[in-house]
Amino acid sequence: MKSNRLLTTLAIASMATAVFITGCKKDKTTPGNPVVIPVQTIVMPSVALAGAANFAVLAGSSVTNTGATNITGDLGLSPGTSIGGFPPGILVGTQRINDVLVNQAKLDATTAYNDLAGRTSTDIVTLSGNIGGLTLTPGLYKSTSTLAVSSGDVTFDAQGDASAVFIIQIASSLTTTSGRKVILSGGATAANIFWQVGSSATFGTTSVFKGTVIALQSITFNTGATLDGRALARNGGVTMAGNTIVKQ
Repeated sequence: MKSNRLLTTLAIASMATAVFITGCKKDKTTPGNPVVIPVQTIVMPSVALAGAANFAVLAGSSVTNTGATNITGDLGLSPGTSIGGFPPGILVGTQRINDVLVNQAKLDATTAYNDLAGRTSTDIVTLSGNIGGLTLTPGLYKSTSTLAVSSGDVTFDAQGDASAVFIIQIASSLTTTSGRKVILSGGATAANIFWQVGSSATFGTTSVFKGTVIALQSITFNTGATLDGRALARNGGVTMAGNTIVKQ
């Protein structure tokens, strides 16, 4: 194995999309041998969500739903005024529009977003493009453009530490393609995975996602997509279509 601290280009499966990873190890003598994400020595502390922690879905401009969406956790909107689609959507929690608690939650979500965006580490790993097929260990990850989970699932491996924190900074959009999954292993929990999205997040049909997603703009769930975590959209709306969202 040869350590390479420069940007490494990985062609995942037969996809033309490239993934650039800083600080990875790869056996160059074996074609197709997967990139190994380095174990980071800098431990990331968790992120204080404060009042936003109670919300499974929180939006800025609007919340819309079609179909039999099920939300476990509070549903909030601030400063928008329109929540549509409940019913037929089912909410196991409290709906809040521009009250004291949801207004404070929006402020707390902004504070958390800024905390995530400002995290630094000497062990930071840079990702770009499609991260499907990779296994991420605890620590800080950064994308300077878009990030996608496609052509494979992505695994978060806590390596036996249930308190291990994963932070993914994304400069632009986050997307998953149909049926793609976030898989937890080694004691990893959805509550300790944080995605800071610089624009908008879109989850493909029947995709399975984990973690707290804080997007600067909007969050869209296509039909049947599920989330264990939180969907927090600072400025835009949250759009749902027969989804399951469970606060973690």
